[in-house]
Amino acid sequence: MALEPTTERVTRLLALVAYLSRRPGAPVAEVAEHFGVSEGQVLADVNLLWVTGTPGYLPDDLIDFSYDAYEQGVLTLTDARGMHRPLRLGASEAVALLAALRSLEAVPGLPGADVAASASAKLAAAAGGAAAAAAAVDVRLAGPGQADLVARLRAAVGSRRVIHLRYVSAEDVVTERDVDPLQLLTDGSRWFLRAWCHRAGEVRHFRVDRILDARVTDAEAGEHPDTPEPVGAEPDLAGRDLVATLDLAPRARWVAETVPVETATDLDDGGVRIQVRVASAAWLRGLVLGLGPDVRAVAPASVAQDVARSARAALTEYERLA
Repeated sequence: MALEPTTERVTRLLALVAYLSRRPGAPVAEVAEHFGVSEGQVLADVNLLWVTGTPGYLPDDLIDFSYDAYEQGVLTLTDARGMHRPLRLGASEAVALLAALRSLEAVPGLPGADVAASASAKLAAAAGGAAAAAAAVDVRLAGPGQADLVARLRAAVGSRRVIHLRYVSAEDVVTERDVDPLQLLTDGSRWFLRAWCHRAGEVRHFRVDRILDARVTDAEAGEHPDTPEPVGAEPDLAGRDLVATLDLAPRARWVAETVPVETATDLDDGGVRIQVRVASAAWLRGLVLGLGPDVRAVAPASVAQDVARSARAALTEYERLA
């Protein structure tokens, strides 16, 4: 059975309470179709909600359903414990949300930035005293020392000028290349320059914190109409990239939810098997070495051999230093 991310299930559980509060007596099949899951998953969600509630966790503190209706294959919510009502934010929560929305507004070229601006304005109007505190929050997406570089790259994207880059890869290899800038993107913690690389002959994503130097030239960037905009800031991984399968111990299940994986499958002992596609063998090597004994199996063999060589080299160096 595929591993479902925790955030997806929590979101569905919350939505399920709101859905059932408006539709008492909804058939299980109808609910499953609405949420795009199996009927068994809906029943599992209801069983989990049945033991969920507000602090105290006594019977009267728990979300409740009609058991008779449940036995007949329909769902009737009898006590939502207030979870069906609109969320009311505290001052600190409102400030945090306003700061996050303003960060989204600051992302250049972000689809739907006008929606974020509208939501920010409405939240600020409803936040009362918290709005003044939020106005004092200094939102900066660029890391230390990156502000000038981000500004230059943004200008190059706007003017459509070729950029000459000195760039250090994840393997610590420095290269120089000319690129046609397409977009500046951020994942909230790092900036990426999405550009057509003349050297590679395709679109590449360059982490701004790995750009050693960027010189905007007078040459006009070419047109690249066949390069659709990505949904997020992470690179589009092509078929030539490395696909690895890792069997992880139960305590390393967090990897499946923090690292972008292609598939995640539960193992009988509580562990998880993940398939991950990476553009950098060095990054994958560091991940496996960092997990240590929590990695039980690695495929393909070339990845396992690469990690083993690095581990032996590290041990040899430690012995030499000792």
